[in-house]
Amino acid sequence: MGRVTERRKVIRVRDGRVSSRPDTLVAEEPLEIRLNGRPLAITMRTPGDDFALAAGFLVSEGVLGSASDLQNIVYCAGATQEVPPGPSGSGRGSNTYNVVDVRTAPGVELPDITLERNVYTTSSCGLCGKASLDAVRTTARFPIADAPPVRLEPELLASLPDRLRDRQRVFDRTGGLHAAALFDEEGDLLDIREDVGRHNAVDKLVGRALQGGGLPLSRSVLMVSGRASFELAQKAVMAGIPVLAAVSAPSSLAVDLAAESGLTLIGFLRGSSMNVYAGEHRVALRAAAAH
Repeated sequence: MGRVTERRKVIRVRDGRVSSRPDTLVAEEPLEIRLNGRPLAITMRTPGDDFALAAGFLVSEGVLGSASDLQNIVYCAGATQEVPPGPSGSGRGSNTYNVVDVRTAPGVELPDITLERNVYTTSSCGLCGKASLDAVRTTARFPIADAPPVRLEPELLASLPDRLRDRQRVFDRTGGLHAAALFDEEGDLLDIREDVGRHNAVDKLVGRALQGGGLPLSRSVLMVSGRASFELAQKAVMAGIPVLAAVSAPSSLAVDLAAESGLTLIGFLRGSSMNVYAGEHRVALRAAAAH
């Protein structure tokens, strides 16, 4: 399978001095996800945890909700790249491991997903905000409003970005990866994934939880590097995650979804500062002085 990192030559300019050296870069390759043999979606991802990524993606699409919904996931043997003939090769090609087929268990009812991919899953789909919110509302299996009560101290939340960053092993070598992590309500790290796409990192987390029988993630906090888009808020809601925290800004539609679904949405989580955009009842905030 593909490597997480690759080496490329780079010309470095430092204080007027020019040198040449190899540099470590994050790998980026396409992954085609098929559902019961039919092409469904293509995402650019960092190779690794591909089965979890596909499973998590299908949780966010409303296809999978538990490990029992999943029959198996396999790499498609027909996805090959040509290899030049030579002493050690036949020239017939080798598997690229860039196509996976997800087979659902017998009896699993599939939502109406077109070959163009269910359009509400991306913020660039052109679909209006109300339709996007309605799509999540009608497909969410784990209502967050019904989740067990979770209440978090601001000090605990403030510690999460540094703890996320401390565990980004591949980022340390490349500087080019996003990360997503799950913490429990005590602040203990449950899982962390890195990927060139932050949405893929979240899918890998959710997919691993589904494969382990861990959905819904109703007592967890999802911490992401970067911003909180509608797509990430959607993935949190679909996995039953009650709290989404990001080091950067949320989008307006992410805030709308959080408010409607009961998701606690925190942005600009840096140091001891944060903005709570929705679901403030899960954060143990002190009364603010009136101005």
